[in-house]
Amino acid sequence: MPSVTQAAKQMNRVQSNVTTRIRNLEDRLGVQLFLRHGNRLKLSAEGEVLRGYAERILRLSSEAESAMLMRAPQGTLRLGTLESTAAARLPPVLSRFHERYPGVLIELVTGSTSRLLDMVQRYEVDAALISEPFNAPELATQEAFDEELVLIAARSAKDVLDPKQLSRCTVIAFSTGCSYRRILEEWFASTGVAPHRIMEMASYHAIVACIAAGTGIGIMPRSILKAVHAEPSLQALALPRRYAEVTTHLVWLPQQKSASTEALRQMLAIERSSI
Repeated sequence: MPSVTQAAKQMNRVQSNVTTRIRNLEDRLGVQLFLRHGNRLKLSAEGEVLRGYAERILRLSSEAESAMLMRAPQGTLRLGTLESTAAARLPPVLSRFHERYPGVLIELVTGSTSRLLDMVQRYEVDAALISEPFNAPELATQEAFDEELVLIAARSAKDVLDPKQLSRCTVIAFSTGCSYRRILEEWFASTGVAPHRIMEMASYHAIVACIAAGTGIGIMPRSILKAVHAEPSLQALALPRRYAEVTTHLVWLPQQKSASTEALRQMLAIERSSI
């Protein structure tokens, strides 16, 4: 049975201070925590119960401190992404990420580049994978994936790149805010013609289906054609290099960087360097 004097010495407190704190705690809880035998104390039945909780609290406190010191990735990582990136690039990356950091739950949100930039700036996501071109000097960025954009048309389409054909065609694309649509519009402007009309779709599967049926033309990363197994039903035409080569970036607010975001950055950097 330890004495109050020994406890006070271990806690670097005076004996009277320890005694007062014990009595205050007993008064607040309405129970007797210690059985007193002179200057020595023995835990009562209620005191044993409280000791169990106290030890659990101390363990949790130690675990929390260790987690903070180690910066171990855990919790939820809210990741914004382009639909094309989610379909063609992210599955193997997220699978390896989950194996390495099982304590992190990833919530994916898809959207256009402009929409995802807005979400990052509004703290609605922790980071986002977006495509060039974009302008966000207030964000931190890291290159993640290289994409080759191709012009796609139905197998039956003839003379797709002829200016007269282009001026009569229908462009099938995502809504305004999509980086790839912006690139396609810039390419059209460079040819000196404009498409007859633009039809907006909400998914790559819908775009592929319409173009394969001969409804119009579009632009798409070659990786998506492979991911959705669309190559046999379409013809992929090369674009000039300045329009064909684009890079997907991971972006985040510098002040919002977390252990999970840092872990994802490191994984993307390692995978990119191994290509």
